[in-house]
Amino acid sequence: MKRFIRRPLTWAALLAAFAMVAAACGDTGSTTTAGDTTPPATEAPATTAPPATAAPGTTQAPFQKPYGGEVFFANDQEPPTLNSFAPGGDNFIVSIIGNSYWCGTQVIDGFTLELTPDVVTELPTVANGGITVNADGTETVRYQIRDEAVWEDGTPVSGDDYQFTYDTIMDPDLPILKATYEDIVSTTAGPKTFEFTLSAPTVQAELVFGQLMPKHDVEGSDFINDWNDNMWQSCGPFTFDTWQKGEFVKVVRNDNYWKTDAETGQQLPYLDSVVFRFIPETASLINAFKAREVDMINPPPAIETIEDLQTLTSEGANVEVLSGPVWEHMFFTFGDGSQTRNPGNYNRFLEYRKAVAHAIDKNLIVDEILKGQVEPLDSFVDAFSPTLSQGSWAQYDYDPAKAAGFIDDLCARDDTDCDATPVKAIFSTTSNNDARVTLSELFVTMFEEAGIEYEAQLEDSSLYFGETLDFGIIDVGEFAWVGTPGLAGLVSILDIWDGEQPYPDGNNPYRWGTPEVTGKDPDGFNQGPGLIDDNTARYSELRDAANATVDEAELVVLINEMENIIADQVVIIPLYARLDPGAVWADEVGGYKHNPSQQGDTWNIAGWYRLDL
Repeated sequence: MKRFIRRPLTWAALLAAFAMVAAACGDTGSTTTAGDTTPPATEAPATTAPPATAAPGTTQAPFQKPYGGEVFFANDQEPPTLNSFAPGGDNFIVSIIGNSYWCGTQVIDGFTLELTPDVVTELPTVANGGITVNADGTETVRYQIRDEAVWEDGTPVSGDDYQFTYDTIMDPDLPILKATYEDIVSTTAGPKTFEFTLSAPTVQAELVFGQLMPKHDVEGSDFINDWNDNMWQSCGPFTFDTWQKGEFVKVVRNDNYWKTDAETGQQLPYLDSVVFRFIPETASLINAFKAREVDMINPPPAIETIEDLQTLTSEGANVEVLSGPVWEHMFFTFGDGSQTRNPGNYNRFLEYRKAVAHAIDKNLIVDEILKGQVEPLDSFVDAFSPTLSQGSWAQYDYDPAKAAGFIDDLCARDDTDCDATPVKAIFSTTSNNDARVTLSELFVTMFEEAGIEYEAQLEDSSLYFGETLDFGIIDVGEFAWVGTPGLAGLVSILDIWDGEQPYPDGNNPYRWGTPEVTGKDPDGFNQGPGLIDDNTARYSELRDAANATVDEAELVVLINEMENIIADQVVIIPLYARLDPGAVWADEVGGYKHNPSQQGDTWNIAGWYRLDL
């Protein structure tokens, strides 16, 4: 798993950190049979008559959204390739554009931030019979492909496309991430069905086949080289048209798109075309939006940029600022390395950790760093599956007096000597991140009011995410993880605190519950055991069960208990999620909904329409 965080790239890249791959295509989140209405020709008039007023006693016809027109979406990145499976395909802009013509098993809904089905009738679960744990210990997953799902030439999306996608991913000569797919032991393809069997039950199967390849179009091609500047046939709302390097990518309406608007019954998409413009300088990107040269942007999340854009709301802009998937957290380390940083620290004592939790004023942190744009986190689960979050850290309200009381309890213990070893926190994080530098400064007064001595020792990120984190040379630290959607992402992040996974072979940088490590090179990895107690033992049991369970109801129970243990034991303190802004000229474009997940804002591009036609 990655040990540092940067601006998210693609959903596929982020899920790769959790041993998964996926890059799903976008839609409006609901579908009906494509034959319900007739799509307009591209050159048809770009206007729609307003609905007639209903006669007394009759039902008003639903508002009909206008067809036609073009939308300009600007981004500060240009894709190195259009092929998400090729080197460079993990860049976020590849998915932003790809949502317009890709399709796959699932998509992240921008309203709920949950997984919803795309080309399949429903996402497989144990409850609906789509997932079966077999008597031999294997797991079988079944997809029922929508009858109406077709490629742009009318060829049905089929089980053969799933099979071809799998065979291509598993080609040993292609540099494609194969995690989870390599655990598939058998497959069966039908005209509108596909099933595969994994060697053991795993919730990681939740996100495979996020993007499909059309067998009839791609088979026999040079997969890596033929699809860099061009794209295979679409089964999304648009088809690839033009890539003018350094300037834009243009996509045009797919007249054979198979989804309709559940609200109006109209054939999707509404637009004739979408142009993705590349404007690398932030100031130029913002100015292009202000001048209405582009209709929507997903700008860098700088506070000054957001506040500048928010001044445009009176002119017709809608600026939505949401919590993104990157979540910052404070933590304690429990290995010998923490003693190297702060000899005699009290990290092993729950009273001390609770004191720190009550000393932290998260509202002030959000006000100072994020200008109050979002709420602080009461659980890291919010960054993965908000509906499952229990807000388990809400118990630690900002209360200096309560924090001081826990310090008194700590010092009253028979196995502590606060006179000989004063209670002190040495805070370490990266020095080249302005938000983290500000955080280190805000802590000065918070710790002082709780009766805890405080010192900040910040480091360059190359050192912090290298030797410092590798060897656990941290007393109290801070960095970020990336949240991913669904149960698979939650199970993967909860694996981080697995007591059986100390560095360097495992992924537990906190060394909570880890055994002694010996015989490793370099020597810094060799440390005594971390904090081991009944809580870490119980957590390991739950972790093992979660990784062997595919039943959603059972997983939720396990995840809830694991969240509570991490919170009750104050192993970490979630602080806030980084901002993720999206802006649109809402007086000109309808249907846009900012999606802060790895899916990106084009998740429902099929439902965008122009209001100014």
